[in-house]
Formats: sequence, structure tokens, C-alpha cells
Amino acid sequence: MQETTEQRSVTLAATDDLVAAAKRAEKWAGEPFLHNGEEPAEALASETARRRSLDEALAEIEDGRKAPSSQWKVRFALMLGLERVLSEKPPKLASGTELRRHQIDALAGMLTELIAAAQRGEEPANANGNGNGLEEYEDEEEDEEPEADVQGDEELEAAEPSPEEDPGAVRRYRFRHPTASGKTIAAAGFVEAARTMGVLILTHRRLLVSQFNRELTAEGYGDRLKPVVERGQKIPRPDLVTVQTYAWFARHADSIDRDAYQLVIADEAHTALGEKTSGAIRSFPEPIYIGMTATEQLIAKQVSDVFPASVDDLPLADAARRGLIAPLRSLRVPPAAAIHSVPIVGGDFEERALAAVLDHTALNQAAASLYRDRFDDTPGIVYAAGVDHAYNLAQEFRAAGLKAEAVSGRTPPVRLAETLAAYERGEINILINAMLLAEGWNSPRATVVMHLAPTASRRVYQQRIGRIMRMHPRKEAGIVVDFVNKGSTHNERVISLHSLLGSDFYREGARVTPAPRRRPNRRARRKLSPAPWLVPVTPDVRRRLSVIQREWQRIDPRYLDEDEQRYWASIAGRQVRFEERSEFVKKLTEGRASKVCLEQFLTTAAAENPNRRLRMMALADRVSMTVERADFDDLVTLVTQAPPWEKDRVQGARILLRAIGEGKADAPEQILARWTWKLARATRKAQDRKVSAEFPEAKRLLGALANSRGHRHEENAAKLVKAALELPVEVGAALLASADGYTPKANRLLEDAREELGSLTDVAYALAENLPPPKAQTSRRRRRRRKKKGKGPEGAATPGQQVSADGAASNGPSPAKRRRRRKPRAAERSSGDSEPEPARVAEA
Repeated sequence: MQETTEQRSVTLAATDDLVAAAKRAEKWAGEPFLHNGEEPAEALASETARRRSLDEALAEIEDGRKAPSSQWKVRFALMLGLERVLSEKPPKLASGTELRRHQIDALAGMLTELIAAAQRGEEPANANGNGNGLEEYEDEEEDEEPEADVQGDEELEAAEPSPEEDPGAVRRYRFRHPTASGKTIAAAGFVEAARTMGVLILTHRRLLVSQFNRELTAEGYGDRLKPVVERGQKIPRPDLVTVQTYAWFARHADSIDRDAYQLVIADEAHTALGEKTSGAIRSFPEPIYIGMTATEQLIAKQVSDVFPASVDDLPLADAARRGLIAPLRSLRVPPAAAIHSVPIVGGDFEERALAAVLDHTALNQAAASLYRDRFDDTPGIVYAAGVDHAYNLAQEFRAAGLKAEAVSGRTPPVRLAETLAAYERGEINILINAMLLAEGWNSPRATVVMHLAPTASRRVYQQRIGRIMRMHPRKEAGIVVDFVNKGSTHNERVISLHSLLGSDFYREGARVTPAPRRRPNRRARRKLSPAPWLVPVTPDVRRRLSVIQREWQRIDPRYLDEDEQRYWASIAGRQVRFEERSEFVKKLTEGRASKVCLEQFLTTAAAENPNRRLRMMALADRVSMTVERADFDDLVTLVTQAPPWEKDRVQGARILLRAIGEGKADAPEQILARWTWKLARATRKAQDRKVSAEFPEAKRLLGALANSRGHRHEENAAKLVKAALELPVEVGAALLASADGYTPKANRLLEDAREELGSLTDVAYALAENLPPPKAQTSRRRRRRRKKKGKGPEGAATPGQQVSADGAASNGPSPAKRRRRRKPRAAERSSGDSEPEPARVAEA
């Protein structure tokens, strides 16, 4: 018991010492080492990252340092700051803005990497990096585009430097969030975590420098914003924040004070991949680097060369599903100008050649009319093929009655700022530019992006559409207008929204990104309504067939090739419902589906559709056009032998016989005769009834022929043939169709008689008219309603009874009523020639 008490006293003493040391270090470092609710012994356990930060802080205090060294800040200050921010519930900025889930994920991913690095005991590299690459720099304009912007998506030729040549690579990280998802707020979260560190923010345009300064000031960090501290200058405060361009950084990286900045945030990190910018980053290896990018389609090797470690990756589809960005709808417009002759230079179309093809008055007027007719005064942004093209477009847009303005690098800064402000106020609805507003510019009200200048660069395309992905109370979805053919696949040179996202099909006006889990903008009206049809656009054959099979009811066959039209027609003919026939008639006749597609649809519907009426309609439609020999032979085999036609064989044969009589079958006379009598024999019972009703001697002649053998059989065949040739064509044809010969001579007599009976057209028509037309379909609902008519409470009629006017139950209608009901039906059965044909599919 005494030992236990002593051990507890030692533990309490050790804990008190640990807490005292943590408070002492916190006052010195400016960041807490313990948070509310934490156990000191557990949070500051030996060999943990936080314990190492405490031990090294105490060591620097013992060495007489009044403030943490730059090396200590690089290793531990951001880690402790992130732990502080993330320990708050909820995490928020100095202004009180709460961080969203994906922003917290970026901070947490960075914290995980820093903890792992601290526990590995990595030491910051001394020296100044490799020191290469800055001597050859020439003076640049501060607003010049970084090298990566002109390289497009091509791979850099420079080899990846070794760890000895790039000692700062272990401290360079990146995260990817889509445009409009709040990367600036995430950057402000890192600024909040780095409240004891110097922060340098790099971006690629001077316009974005002002934007960063404005937004950081709004979030409560305006007092920390200071100019760049160069060597020999006094550091104004340890937590200063400086925003500059990549072009400036590439020229002045060697003159920046190495102790002033411990964290560098690289905005639009994909623009820092050029030789000069990446060389400047490698020559300044001491700080921690965090690269932010929105570009989804990048060559990963390029990004990982400069920013090796990924701390968070939020795909565009996930951001849309979470409701972080506005959904995207798509509209494809067939291009009026061919750009196949425009070369691709540096990963994108050559600007002058593209402008020469697209910058014409007629095309510009057509673009203005399209925008006015489809979107009217909806705020949007239009991308042109060069500065002159942008100004020419703006002139035509204004002539069309739209409030449009063009901006470019020629626009004076003050005028540019006034124009952008007028756009935000609603005085301008359409901004037209070449590439000035492709990156960095943000306007939540922008709803339409029109790619009048197509691009072959995925990076450029994604940056363009990012301008319309910010949420706005009056924006239901962003609208992307691509000038490509509706059925263009992903292997085309021009990038489209569907090729960027790898979508399998295009449906005009439909959302291409997933629907958000919540819908905050229910009051916003839809600017583009989805079309009822769609078309596969993926180049993968299996995925295209999967789309056709899955979405066959909404596929528009006009955009499919011939083989795919056959495949679609087979599926549609097999599965289409009777009540859907009108819709499919329109799709087949009003569209530009090939004749092969129509024929395949009707043939499959006649052969495999489960609805009897639809099968018969499809067969009638199929033979209403000229049918080739092989196809007609298949139809004859189908009607005479296929199980689905067992109950409708007579009606199917009637349709085919009439088609032969009308000359719809493209075959020699001999083949037509064979088909005619094959169909007649398949309906022998019906032909037998016809001839028996019209010629009483038919039964005796047929019976004698069937029951005789040898020369008697041949004599009976001769008698039957003589009688058939003397009778009317329809009766004689029915008699010959019912007769079977057992000897070669008898068969020859019957065949000769069939040829002598009359022309093939007359015989086919006669055989068809001998067959009864289809009966009118009785509604099952009507029958059920009759059965239930007399049901009721106590004293009600039984299911077989009806209730009279005085309430008495009867067993049905009176005999007189029954006779009146039967008479029309008997008349219908007797007047077979006046019965209407079944409604055809094409006439439905």
C-alpha cells in the first residue's frame, strides 16, 4: 500500500512538471501544447510528435532564445497550429467563418503528414537548396503568364531532380479541390493555423493578389498583410502574410529573407510547374509548401515533381454530390466552322489560326443570336479565340440587345476593375474574353459559359467551367455550351464537358455532374430543361452498348452508327410496350434513323415482342415496304413455324399473302409461288372451312383423295384438279391448298393446277381473303366491370346477377336484349370483307 502511494505521488509530480513545462513553452511559442480535456501524460507521451516539439522548445529556451527559431517553426509551429484549429468545435477562422468538411479534410490531411514527419525525426535541410536556375532568369513582366500556362498538358522534358538536388521536396505538399469549393477559405484556415509563422502566398496573376488581400482582410487577417521582406530588412512581425505573383517570385527568390517565411501557399499550383517557377521553388527549400489546385485532369508526374505529397483530393463529382459547387448542365451546338486544319501547339489550338477560322461576322452574329434566344439576360462568360475576336463578339452581342462587354490584357487596370464591378452589380450580364478570366476570377452570379473558342487542353477547359460553379441563390445550375456535334465521342480533339468528366452519354439540358444531396436553391428556376432523348458519347464500345441496353427507351438512334442502330432496334423491338408504340413511331420516322434500323425494329418486334397485337402490327408494317428475298423468307418461316405465332398464324399468313399479292416481296416468281402455297398449307383448316362453305362437293373430293392409294389416288387427284379449275379463284385456291398428293403423278397434277389457276397475284389475294380478319379485342376491364356491377351490401345481387330498376336481382339481361347484343357480333363475323385491318404501328 505504501509503495502504491509513493508511485502515485511520483506520477502526480511528473504530470505537474509536464503541465508546467507545457505552459512555459506555450508562452514562448505562442501555440498550446495541451488542449482542454486532454490527459497530459497521454498527449505528451514520449516519442510523440507533440512531445518532441515540447522537448526541442525547452532546449531552445535553455539556450537563451527569446522566440522560436525559424527551423523550429518549420518543424512544429504549423503542426501545433493545426491541432489547435481542429480541436475547436467547429473549426473556424478569425472572423468566425466555420470551415466546411472538405476544408477540414485538407487541414487534417496536412496535420497527419506533419505529425508523421515529426515522429520520423526529419531535420530541415540547411544550406540554400541547389542554388541553380536563377542566374539565367531574364527580367519578366509581373503579370506575365507562368511557363506552365503555355506548356499546356505536355510533359516537361526536365528529369526529376534527386533528393540531394532538391532537399526541400520532403516539405512540399498539395491538395486538390474543385473551383468554387472554397480553396481561399482553406488557405485562410492554414493562415489561421500559422499564427506564429511568416506566410508567403503565391498566385499567378496580379488580379488575384488583390483578391487574396481583400478576402484575407475580410476573414480578419488584414493586420498581418505586409510587403515582402528581403534580406537586410527588418521583419515587421513574426506572423506576417505576404501575397505575390509567381513571376515576381521567380525573379526575387534569392533576395527573400530566409527567416521571414516558414510557410508558402501556392495557389493554382499547376501554374508553378514551369522551369523558372519550379526552379525558384527548389532554390528556396526552407519553408513548408502547400500547393492548391482545382485542375482535375493533369499529368500527375508534373505535379508530384514539385509538390510530391498529396494531403487531400476532392474530385469534382464528389464536390457536386456534397452540394459544394453548383451542378452543371450541358448544351451541345453543332459547330458552324471546321477546325480540323487548326494545329495544336503546346497542348492547345494555335490562337491565330483558330481566330482566323472563327472570327467572322456571320459566325459572331449567330453566336449572339444563340445566346439571346436560349439564355436572354442570364449572366454568363464567353471565351473567344483571341483579343480581337473578343471585341468583335462583344460588338455583335450588344447589337443583339445583350448587355455585353469584352475585357483583355489591353484593358487598363482601372477600367478592368470597373467592368468587373459592373458585372457584379448586374449592369453587365456577359463578359467576353480570351483567357484573362479563365483562372482566379470569381463571380457567383455567372451561370453560362460558352466555349466559342474550343480548347484541346483539359486544364484550360476545367479552369473555364470553374467560373460558373459557385453557388448563388438565383442559380439552379451552371450551363456549359460546347460547340461540338451531339454524338461526338471523347477521342475528338476538342474537349467537352462529357470528355472531361468521362461521362457515358449526352442528354441535352440534363445534369452532367451528380445531383447534390441537398438542394439549397429550390427557388431558382431551371434555365435549361432536359431533353427526352440521349446518345452515348463514350468511345469505349462495351460502355456504349451498355448505355444502349440500359437506356434504350431514351436513345435517339439518329446519332448511332448502323451497327449500333441494329443493336438498339433489336432491344427496342423486343421490349417496347403496346402503349409506347406512338412514341417509337415518331422516333423512327421523324428522326433520321436508317432504313436498316426501322427494318430491324419491325422484324424483331414481329418475332419476339410479347404483345400479340404489336407483333401483328409490326409484321404488317414490315411488309408494307419492299422486303428482300432473304428477309421475306425469314418472315414466312417465322409465321408458319415460330411458337409465338401459333395462335396468330392465320392472321400472320393473311398479312404475308396480301404482301405477296401487292408485290412487296422482292423474289423470283418461282420463289413467290413456293411462299404462297407454303402459307396456304399452314392455314389449311381455314382454307378447308372456306371451300366447304362455298363448294359442298369439296369434302367428298378431299376425303376420296386422302383415303385412296395407287392409281385410284391419281384418278381422285385428277377429279379434284378438274373441279378446282372450274370453280372461282378463291374457292379453287382453297381446294388446292387443302389437297395433299401421295404419289409423284398426283403431286404433279396438283402443282400444274396451282399454276393454271390464275396469276400469282390473284391467287395470293384469293388465299388471303379466304382467311378471317383479326377479331376486335374485348376490353378486360369492361368485362370485369360487368361482373362487379351488381355487388353491394346485404340483399345485393350475386356476381352473375344484375339489379333492375325496381331493385330486384335478375340473372342477366332479358332474352330480347341478349338477341340485340348478339346481332351486331354475328353481322361482324359474317361480313369478313368489311372488317377493318389491324392498326399498323406506323399509323398508331
